[in-house]
Formats: sequence, C-alpha cells, structure tokens
Amino acid sequence: MLYTLTIPAFALALAVPAAASSSQWFESDGGAVRLVTSGLADEEGRLRGALEIRLEPGWKTYWRDPGEAGVPPQIELSTSSDLRHAEILFPPPKRITDAYATWAGYPQSVALPVVFQPATPGTAGIIEGSVFLGICETICIPFQASFSFDAGADPDNAADGLVVTAAFAALPDDAGPGFQITGIARQEGRLLIDADLPENAGEPVLFLAAPEGVRLGTPALEERQNGSATFSAEILDAPDEAVELPYTLVLGGKAVSGTVLIP
Repeated sequence: MLYTLTIPAFALALAVPAAASSSQWFESDGGAVRLVTSGLADEEGRLRGALEIRLEPGWKTYWRDPGEAGVPPQIELSTSSDLRHAEILFPPPKRITDAYATWAGYPQSVALPVVFQPATPGTAGIIEGSVFLGICETICIPFQASFSFDAGADPDNAADGLVVTAAFAALPDDAGPGFQITGIARQEGRLLIDADLPENAGEPVLFLAAPEGVRLGTPALEERQNGSATFSAEILDAPDEAVELPYTLVLGGKAVSGTVLIP
C-alpha cells in the first residue's frame, strides 16, 4: 500500500511529563499523543495498552487502511525495549471526505488498543520506541515522537486502567451469522461483496484493509435489502492468487470485523 502525505515536514512533538505506567503526552499542531498501559502481562504473556490520540476540533486521524492518501498509526519498538512486539487494534472508523480524497479515519479523539508482547512472558518492563501517525485539518501533518517509560511503574493505576478498558470495549465484535460478509467475487475489474446484516434501519458502511500488494477503491453500497447488502470496490492492483482481506462492517451503532478471501 502506497501512502502519500500533503506536506513532507514532520510535526514537532513537545513532551509533557509522564504519569503512572504511561508515556508523557507529545503535543503538536492539532492534537497530542501518548501511550498508556494497565497492569502486568496476562496469563498468555501479553500486556494491554492504548495509543491515546487527543484531537482538537476539526482535526482527524487515520484508520489502519486510510486509502491512497494517508499514514496509518504505527508503533516501532527499539531493540532495547523489554517488549518485542506491539500490535495496534482499531475501533470502527468513519468515512471522511475532504478536498483531496475520501478515506477512513477518526474525526474525533480516539484511543487505539495495543497488545504488547513482552520478551519475558508475564512481565511488564521498559517500553521504548517511537510512534508515527498523521493528523489532518485542511492538510495532513506527519507526527512522530519517541518514548521510553516503565510499564510496571504503577500497574494498578485506576485512570490508566479506565483508558485501556474503554479502548478495548470500543472494538468491533467478531463477525458471525447474521452480521458478516458472506461472499466475494471478482467481476470486470472490481470486487462484488455480499453481506448479511441485522434487520436495522440505516445504511451499512464497509471498510476494507487491503494487505500488502493489494490496492482497492473505496467500497460503495450497490444494493440494500432487509437483512442483506451488496458492495462493490474497484480493484486497482491485486495478485492472481487468493489473498486474505480483513474488513470492518458498520451498521448504525454496531460493528463487526472479520476476514474474507479474495478469490
């Protein structure tokens, strides 16, 4: 996936002192960012956290696949970190149209859940690395900041716990019978995607997270009936072989995520 930004300069991140088992706030034009953790690692050795993005009114940030223009939020851990991997999870986005493009993102402050994998299962320790994302008003600004903090410094901090719990609670449910993509086919340079939906008033919105090597247009609703819908998405680039395609399907205040196979 190729991402472009409106301007090449990086935002200057200004650090505000940290509290508890979280990083300091890094402030820039349009907002601020910090990493939060809560508690020690679970029985599977994972540590839950959140990338908290505070946006000023009128500013926006990107989903995991923002389309042709934009940079999804990224966390890169340094080799000196006590944690070896960080996976960002994403609550349901919104479809945003501006003067340059239509894309998927968040037009308000958001906390993105993060699952950290400690080098030693069941422990916390020093989290060190960098975060990179884009924030947008009329133009989009690349935002990068480096962090280093002790996730085990205050594992029972109630405020941190609330942030992390709320972030994970906002994730889509798992797709399943009655609310999921049920079929996908290639047809004349586009994907036709069928979905089962709850019998609910409102227009469904489909978001596709194209994997590496695949470029797709914005999904459009082609047909809507009680309990079902058909979407189409232009194939801009895709290999001939089958490939997994993650998706998020939104209807009203409900959302599910799953994976389908592009044939």
